[in-house]
Amino acid sequence: MSFDRIRQKLSILADAAKYDVSCASSGGKRSNTKKGLGNNTGFGICHSYTEDGRCVSLLKILLTNHCIYDCAYCVTRKSNDIKRAAFQVQEVVDLTIHFYRRNYIEGLFLSSGIFKNSDFTMERLIAVAKKLRLEENFNGYIHLKSIPGASDELMREAGLYADRLSVNVEIPTKSGLKLLAPDKKHEDFIKPMEKVKNEILQYKAEQKIIKSTPRYAPAGQSTQMIVGASGESDRDIMYSATYYYKKFNMRRVYYSGYIPVVNDTRLPSVGTEVPVLRENRLYQTDWLLRFYGFSVSEILNDSHKNLDLDIDPKLSWALRNLHFFPININKADKQVLARIPGVGMQSVFKILQARKFRNLDWAHLKAIGIAMNRAQYFITCNSKDFYKQDLSSYDLKNLILKTSKSKYDKYFNTQLSLFT
Repeated sequence: MSFDRIRQKLSILADAAKYDVSCASSGGKRSNTKKGLGNNTGFGICHSYTEDGRCVSLLKILLTNHCIYDCAYCVTRKSNDIKRAAFQVQEVVDLTIHFYRRNYIEGLFLSSGIFKNSDFTMERLIAVAKKLRLEENFNGYIHLKSIPGASDELMREAGLYADRLSVNVEIPTKSGLKLLAPDKKHEDFIKPMEKVKNEILQYKAEQKIIKSTPRYAPAGQSTQMIVGASGESDRDIMYSATYYYKKFNMRRVYYSGYIPVVNDTRLPSVGTEVPVLRENRLYQTDWLLRFYGFSVSEILNDSHKNLDLDIDPKLSWALRNLHFFPININKADKQVLARIPGVGMQSVFKILQARKFRNLDWAHLKAIGIAMNRAQYFITCNSKDFYKQDLSSYDLKNLILKTSKSKYDKYFNTQLSLFT
């Protein structure tokens, strides 16, 4: 094995993998057995290794960046003039084991371009995981990117060796996919998702009867959507995400701001700023839908199709629904408390516990740790003071913005300059 050649391949294929953000491993559990290598015990593994030196623990690579498709948004599209490379199955296995032994990684995130056909590519991805599990006795985390159009038989086998499987739907809508990836069919993404969901359900049912039933994708499945490539509104994106959560029991839907890498009239031009702030607002909305009891129609509708960039989606909803407030912090139930801007779910539980012993006032709420710069305008407590007074939503928004700071301020300030 030529060290220089492997290093060159690693440089090319690790760089190509950086566009895939759906590589979190929360939820997986695979204990070390028979003195094997690695131990994925469910504490969560970092996402990937980045050039700026952030701490990571997954070897995140493509098996190959050769691809038979010509998707306009993809850096590995067949018509793109880039350096191509491909790992052999054993090379990926050796890299994973060597990196693990040097304490560089705790697991593997393996994706691939599609060469020859979907099944051929999926077979090679599975071969890597199978060798790691059976020949190297590797018990660390493995995330395999499922190939759209792969057969049911291969999807079943993949889940026996991988902790998590994922199929990236890439473009949120069928119309966008048809525009930017006319060679692909929406059904090719859906089929493996359906198979994985059914296999997980079958495993859970059988495991109740037969404890030794082989585990199937214990960390579930996820998917990723590209944001800003095909003109969808935030409402379109969130309705698509909700569909995948409900229909296929997704653990996570990831949102990746489109990075212009190719010149194409159908896409934002190279040099266009990546929609980092929009991506962040989508993640916040995703959290509200999954854990705070909101629906898409409450946050996004015909008159509000895109999320506000200058304020978070919960505050945006509150300012459009001032009739819902103020909320009495000492009487409201959990679902109502969760809708207060500046109050997270941990704070909700602290409030519910603390008010068993006393009526809470401003000092108590501040000690609990809620974001008072937002929450104080939407609640009442054991105090005669109420900070909202008769402010309009516009005035209230400006007042809150004056007292708020965000790591995304630099992006917001840049966007503001477009209108000044």
